[in-house]
Amino acid sequence: MLKKLLMLSVLSIVSAPARAQDSSLAWAARLETEYRVVPNITYLTLSNYEAKLDLYVTRTPDKPLPTLIWIHGGGWTGGVKETSMGIPAYLAMGMNVVNVEYRLARTALAPAAVEDCRCALRWVIQNAKQYGIDVNRLVVAGGSAGGHLALTTGMLPASAGLDRQCPGPDNLKVAAIVNWFGIADVNELLDGPNMKPYAVAWLGNLRDRDQIAKRVSPINYVRPGLPPILTIHGDLDPTVPYSQSVRLHKALADAAVPNELMTMAGGKHGYECCTPTQRAQGYAKIREFLVRQRVLEAPKAPATAQGPR
Repeated sequence: MLKKLLMLSVLSIVSAPARAQDSSLAWAARLETEYRVVPNITYLTLSNYEAKLDLYVTRTPDKPLPTLIWIHGGGWTGGVKETSMGIPAYLAMGMNVVNVEYRLARTALAPAAVEDCRCALRWVIQNAKQYGIDVNRLVVAGGSAGGHLALTTGMLPASAGLDRQCPGPDNLKVAAIVNWFGIADVNELLDGPNMKPYAVAWLGNLRDRDQIAKRVSPINYVRPGLPPILTIHGDLDPTVPYSQSVRLHKALADAAVPNELMTMAGGKHGYECCTPTQRAQGYAKIREFLVRQRVLEAPKAPATAQGPR
């Protein structure tokens, strides 16, 4: 899997100038040398379903790295972890990556996906030493429904009662959250002008669906002391209302939670959220944000050659 990701990364720069190609190929070689892939680890078994995750981790676990937990999108009704294309960008930042799957609506309705991702976080914390994961520098991230799940994974208190599938110490803390166009208010998507079929499918015919939607809506967990949150969202998104990210940003700011909203002008959803230039700017913003939050170290300035005096 890592080799496939490396190949895609290399193919993306074949038309670049020779110097850029040399730099990218050197980066790809370093990546393959420094990281290993541990695929399809079962972190939870429920509903006759084995929830799995893939690890892209340092080959030197005695030197733990900051680690990003990535959660795929698909409206809680589709998607697979193998379609996550942004992994090389996070590896290039010097992070481990944990790529998580979870129960979709056809296997279990809400709040199953939320519970699974909380369990994945607990698994990562419990197995951190074995895989070179720095538990003090964990970042949870995702896109669309995965952005929603990143928010709930990092924002939920134990009192929400959504950790019962994998009980343990109440230490499910992360250092930061990166939310790519995720849902902040599930209730808004069940009825009215912003009703979305994927949200209706995730809640199904649950008798108390409005209450469950409220329990899994990040907007309802805004409070002081949350980890820093970066949201990236296109202002023409037809799938997840951009207004939800605006509301979330304001609520977080009012609660004095460090957070930023990066608006992709003209952006829609998924791969259409951004132009290639905007996406590159998004990754640069993520690195900058994580450096400011002391999750990542600031990039070292290149050494300048000095001539004879």
